[in-house]
Amino acid sequence: MSSTGRPVTLRITEIFHSLQGETSRTGLPTVFIRLTGCPLRCSWCDTEYAFTGGSPRNLDEILAEVAGYGCQTVCVTGGEPLSQKACLPLLTALCDAGYSVSLETSGALDISGVDPRVSRIMDLKAPGSGEEGRNLLANLPLLTLRDEVKLVLASEADYEWARAKMAEHHLTERCPVLMAPVQGQLKPADLAAWILRDRLPVRMQVQLHKIIWGNEPGR
Repeated sequence: MSSTGRPVTLRITEIFHSLQGETSRTGLPTVFIRLTGCPLRCSWCDTEYAFTGGSPRNLDEILAEVAGYGCQTVCVTGGEPLSQKACLPLLTALCDAGYSVSLETSGALDISGVDPRVSRIMDLKAPGSGEEGRNLLANLPLLTLRDEVKLVLASEADYEWARAKMAEHHLTERCPVLMAPVQGQLKPADLAAWILRDRLPVRMQVQLHKIIWGNEPGR
C-alpha cells in the first residue's frame, strides 16, 4: 500500500524468466520485470517497445507472478524503471520477499532512494549514445562495491571518453566497471584489444541473450 492507503501500481511492459545477458550476473537464471517508460532516447536503444504502452499491475500481482517462476534472482529494468516513482517500493518489496535484486538504470535519475539491498547497475552514457548530457554525475559518489557501472561504447572515441571518465571519477575504486560494444557498431575484438592494451581493470561483456536468441522481446 502507498502512504495514501491505495495499492501500489506500476505500468509493466513484461515479466519473463530468462538468463541474465549482461552485468556480473551474466548467465544466471533471472526473472526480469520490465517497467514501461523512459525519458532518454539513446541512439543504440534496443528496447524502444518499452517506451509506451504496458499494463497497470499492482504490487501483489507482480510479486505473485515473480514467485511463480521459482527463481531467487530478480532484475528490475526498463525503459528507465526509476521514471516510475512506484519502482522504489517495488524494489523494497522484492528484497523483503528474500530475492537477490538488481536494478538496471540509465544513470540519468537519482539513485539515492533505492533500497540499499539492491545492486544498482548504472549506465554512464558515452557521447555515441546521444544522451551524454543526461548523465547525473551526482550519482557517482553514491556507488558502492555492490553496484556496477556499465559503459556501452559505439566507437574508439567512446572508449577514450570512457577511459577519461573512469580516471576522473575513480570509478574502479568505487565499484566494478563493465564495458560493452554496441552490437553492429563496434567489434568486440577491437574493444577487447583496447582494454588489454591499456591494462584497464574492467570487465568486458557482450549481450549473451542476443547471442542465444537474437533481438526477440522477452529474452
